[in-house]
Amino acid sequence: MALLSGPSLMPAKGAPTHLVVLLHGYGADGDDLIGLASHWQARLPSTAFVAPHAPDRVPGAPNGFQWFALTNRDPHEMHYGVESASASLSGFIASELKRLNIPPKNLALVGFSQGTMVALQLGLKGGAVTPACIVGFSGLLAAAPPPGEMPVLLTHGAADQVIPASAMLEAANGLAAAGHSVQWHLALNMGHSIDQAGLEMAGEFIEMAFAGKLARPGPLHSLLR
Repeated sequence: MALLSGPSLMPAKGAPTHLVVLLHGYGADGDDLIGLASHWQARLPSTAFVAPHAPDRVPGAPNGFQWFALTNRDPHEMHYGVESASASLSGFIASELKRLNIPPKNLALVGFSQGTMVALQLGLKGGAVTPACIVGFSGLLAAAPPPGEMPVLLTHGAADQVIPASAMLEAANGLAAAGHSVQWHLALNMGHSIDQAGLEMAGEFIEMAFAGKLARPGPLHSLLR
């Protein structure tokens, strides 16, 4: 099992009480997402952030990493991929929580694109690494979710040509049907990216989850700003 590592950022104030794990997309690395922390530190001053590099290199792209190979979009292959990736990631997160002396209830998982797929797979399955919430940018649900009451925020660009916006709506409906508390935001005229409104919503969502102010479960609804 590959040992994961990546950039991290300690709290803006005091000792860490919470941890946000940022999972990058296919062909990127942890440096691509660690910058999100600067948008949320004012809301989350005692939170540490870490953005591990995925365990495998992308063939032909020496500076790019992948959580699992994307040779095709076969559902069985994607399910196997997220399962394999979440196994190695689980150990890394457990180690970080132990190192920082932070309980799993004070953890949030945030993913972009392929990182969203992995965040959902790991965060929903339960066990030692069960976060307070999951935030997914521009991703999809790679496997049918188990029943539960996890707060999840999904955001997507309406003009995304990498993963269509319909994938977010399918994921939201699937998660809600399994009992999870889902909120979603569709950014008009945006492609495969993250908009400012989505960043603000995510920071507020994580802050509320850490404070225990998100309903479990709750109604499926959209966030329009």
